[in-house]
Formats: sequence, structure tokens, C-alpha cells
Amino acid sequence: MFRLATSILSPGGERGRLSAFIFHRVLAQPDPLLPDEPDATRFDLILGRIGAQFRVLPAREACERLFARSLPPRAAIVTFDDGYRDNHDVALPILLRHRMSAAFFIATGYLQGGAMFNDRVRESLRACSDAKLDARAIGLGELDVSDTAAKLLAVETVIATIKHMPPHERIAAAERIERACRFSHGAGDRAHRLMMTESEVRALAAAGMEIGGHTRTHPILRGLEADQAREEIGGGHADLRAIVGRAPELFAYPNGRLGEDFDASHRELAREAGFRYAFTTHHGAANVSSDPFLLPRCTPWQRDALRFKSQALRVLLAGEVS
Repeated sequence: MFRLATSILSPGGERGRLSAFIFHRVLAQPDPLLPDEPDATRFDLILGRIGAQFRVLPAREACERLFARSLPPRAAIVTFDDGYRDNHDVALPILLRHRMSAAFFIATGYLQGGAMFNDRVRESLRACSDAKLDARAIGLGELDVSDTAAKLLAVETVIATIKHMPPHERIAAAERIERACRFSHGAGDRAHRLMMTESEVRALAAAGMEIGGHTRTHPILRGLEADQAREEIGGGHADLRAIVGRAPELFAYPNGRLGEDFDASHRELAREAGFRYAFTTHHGAANVSSDPFLLPRCTPWQRDALRFKSQALRVLLAGEVS
């Protein structure tokens, strides 16, 4: 029933619609401080559900066929943001087992042992042995970190507080949390390394995966001066070209909400950098009239099989990004 309904809503050709699914991480084991991230078992199940309802295409091919009006019925792509090591170690073998391709949008500044601000906060609080955290240095007062549930709430609170700060202030705030927790993220230690290396990105490309841009340091683009935003977008493009040996054509805006995280000027910067297609995080499915630099994506969050399939249909009915 759901496959038939998907074919009706996404018939291909002139009326083709492209569904794009977003992931960030695929964990080797469930993590209570990352409750929304699938582990390997759940990711395998999700890909099975996607494959039963959609025809998954290579991302660049899907974008080209969308605007050439030659998409097959039920077209979809799978995408990953940021560049986590588990994309290579855990997600890639599962994708290959399902004979699926995916696009990986890489924040190049964190390759080779870096860590994003949100992960520095999370891992600091994970390691914190105190019952209370003094977070006055970032304007939050004292936070309960006495157990896992409390730590999860504290992580969410701290990240929400510093997320939209200018990049240097955001890093400084993460460092204050690290100091308060007496924690070092151990970037050089493989056991604690969160992001991919350049060789792992090349391995993804060699396995047939698409490599796309995601800036260098994942800033909120609207918080940057124009020259900084140009360097983030264009610099990430240049980095990936050097790493994989070909210019990336796909881009994903960090955070991805038009008017909140980026605006029309950043759309133009992505085009100037050499990208041909760019993705947001607005729900919906693209059609031939979509802006190729404002393509929608969604996260498959429903755990129940029927709700998952229903969610995918609702996404096909969603409006345009504008």
C-alpha cells in the first residue's frame, strides 16, 4: 500500500519528486547521550524501510535527473552531514550491504583529529564526575550532571545556549565547559577520535559514495561577515577537491534553515564556489520547479514502521522551500 502511494505521489518524469534523508552518525552501539542517533542495527532497519518504499539513487545523479525530468518513480537519496568517523567505520559497510549509495557532506576543518563544539560539550559532560557543573562562565549557573538523564539535559541546554554564537565565542564556551569538567577531548587518540581522516573520506569516494561540501568549521553562516562566509564555503570546496581529486558538486548548509542559519547571499556563495546543488534542512521533497540551491531534506525519526512510512508520505506532500 505505502509503495503504491509513494509511486502516486512521486511518479517520476515530469512530475518526479526527490526525497532526501538526513543522517549524521551511525553508532556501533546505542548511546544514551545520543538518543536520536541510530546504532548499526537500527540503521540497517531504516535502510531496509527506505529501500522497500523508495528507489535510492546516487545523489548527484538524482539531482541531475530531477532537473532533466528523468527521475524514476519513488526516487530518494541518503545523505550524511559533518564527517563523523562512524560514517566510514559503521555506516559504509551497511550501505554497501544494501547496495545503496549516499552523499557525505564534510566539514573539512575537523578532519585529521578535530572535534565539533557540540561533541566537545557532550564528551566533557559524559566524563564529568561531579554531581553539579558550574556553568556560570557561559551564563547558565549551576547544572545538574548527577546521572545520565541529567547529563543529557545539560548537554542539550549548553548546546542550545552557545550554538548561534560567533565561531570564536562558541569554541571559547566549549573550552570553558571542558575546563569545568577537567576534560580533554583526546583528538589524537583513535579510541576517542570522532571525525574522519582524509584517507577515510577518500575511501568513501572509492566505494562509490558522493563527497559534498559542508563548509570548513560548520558555522552559522548568517553570523559571519561576507568574507568569512566565502572562505568557509569556498575553502571547504577547495579542501575536498584536494582530498578526493575532483571538485565537489553538492553542498549542504550547516544547520540548514533558510532565513535562520543562512540566507540568499550564502546561496550565491555556494554557486560561486563551484557547487551545482545545495541542500537545506527544510522538510519536503524537491520537484522540477525547486531551486537547485534550496533542495529540502528530512530526518527519518519515526521508529515504528507504519509511522515511518506515513512520515515519508507526508514529506512528499510538504511545500516548497522559499
